[in-house]
Amino acid sequence: MLHISDVDVDVLSNLFREYFNDMPKSVVKLPGSGSNRKYYRLNGCEEENPEILESLNGCSVGCIGTVGDDERECRAFINLGNVFRSRGINVPEIYLRTPDYLNYIQEDLGKLSLMDIILKGDRTNPDASVEIPGVALSVRELVSATLKKLAEMQQVERHLWNDSAEYNPFCLRQALWDLNYFKYEYLKPSAVIFDEEKLQDDFEAFADSLCENNGFNGFMFRDFQSRNVMIRNNEPWFIDFQGGRKGPAIYDAVSFLWQAKAKFPDDFRYGMIEEYLSHFPTGYFPQNRDARINLVNRFVLFRTLQVLGAYGFRGLVEKKSHFIESIPQALENLSAVIKTGIADEYRELKRVCEKICDDFRFKNITNRELVVSVFSFSYKKGYPDDFTGNGGGFMFDCRGMHNPGRYEEYKSLTGLDRKVIDFLESKGEVTAFVSKAKELILPSVQTYLRRGFSNLQVGFGCTGGQHRSVYCAEKLANELKREFPDVAVKIIHREQKISRLI
Repeated sequence: MLHISDVDVDVLSNLFREYFNDMPKSVVKLPGSGSNRKYYRLNGCEEENPEILESLNGCSVGCIGTVGDDERECRAFINLGNVFRSRGINVPEIYLRTPDYLNYIQEDLGKLSLMDIILKGDRTNPDASVEIPGVALSVRELVSATLKKLAEMQQVERHLWNDSAEYNPFCLRQALWDLNYFKYEYLKPSAVIFDEEKLQDDFEAFADSLCENNGFNGFMFRDFQSRNVMIRNNEPWFIDFQGGRKGPAIYDAVSFLWQAKAKFPDDFRYGMIEEYLSHFPTGYFPQNRDARINLVNRFVLFRTLQVLGAYGFRGLVEKKSHFIESIPQALENLSAVIKTGIADEYRELKRVCEKICDDFRFKNITNRELVVSVFSFSYKKGYPDDFTGNGGGFMFDCRGMHNPGRYEEYKSLTGLDRKVIDFLESKGEVTAFVSKAKELILPSVQTYLRRGFSNLQVGFGCTGGQHRSVYCAEKLANELKREFPDVAVKIIHREQKISRLI
């Protein structure tokens, strides 16, 4: 159960009472996202059990309450929402707000997002029907309808919404902010070495190309993704558009189709882009197909770098699992767009992109139920990062055992080499050590499987992360695989830059 603030409940309940002429019978806090805003579902139903209430969607008296921390964002959402709703765009009605804009209640669009449907469906076959109550459409139909509605929203006359947008139009400065966000929040936490001046030169040239006037500039949603599209009565409705401003329309379509977790096939993405562009008058976008694809790929590269910056900050720095889980697919998107040649003229940018695409930390990510990651590492360089966001697991210190690294003949070898293996096993220490470690870990693997957990991390550390820890990690990983053949066991020898799935 999520913690509910009495202050939040009082403020939102008063708005509810003023609008519905009654107090809410229940208030349920909703899970947060990337922002610090807090959301609540207020309901006039008699049901008081929060777990049952979570499954309800049909109460005639109910709303979503928002408690914000940024007046500008809240004001933008409310005012932009009023404008777009008046123009027939599917956005929630704002019922009532406090004078400072920080608290408001709005129409409840239900709990089904487009992302829920995408994850439920077969992403290799967007034409397949998705079996979710109340939805009898394919992912392709819903994506097509969403892009059509997006194009309508983007073409609403600027003079109607311009004064409600709280952010300046997209420009060179904003493009550079996003590129530097990628540099400081993804490249640097990943310890990627780069030439700062050359990379900045590439950033500036690339940003210039993004700001060229070669596509329609209208309302730019700025964070258009399937989690911000709610499905109600088989139609898409939009939320979280408070960051909107004037900008290149293609950015939103690219953000949506290349969203990491959606994992759409490339042929589907490019086909949907062409359909999206057909909703604009002739002349709004390049007529030559190669020029259109070039424009799209430029923004695919830009958006991918921008989201990697966000995943770096929220995931690698703040350790939030939702963002960490998206990194491998974002890197796949980056690798694919780099191969189109769109970054060839930006040599340092291309080099660092290729380097992070080959990051061993995110290789062999699997979708199986449980992944046990077994690390070897050097204590001199700190504990292994937890890229699941779960924390915990097991860490074993191998430094109490005889160290082959003290002998010249073993210094250039690792715990994977036969000579080192024979040395360690002849001393007898490692056999008992690994056996006792396995004895401790097995009950957790069994429990994790029974409870449906997805990740367990195990680490073996020694002085250099080269001999003892490598041997122990390798030995334990193979033992676990024999005990649990259906579990994905991933070995990461961090200091040796080796990562593989067994």
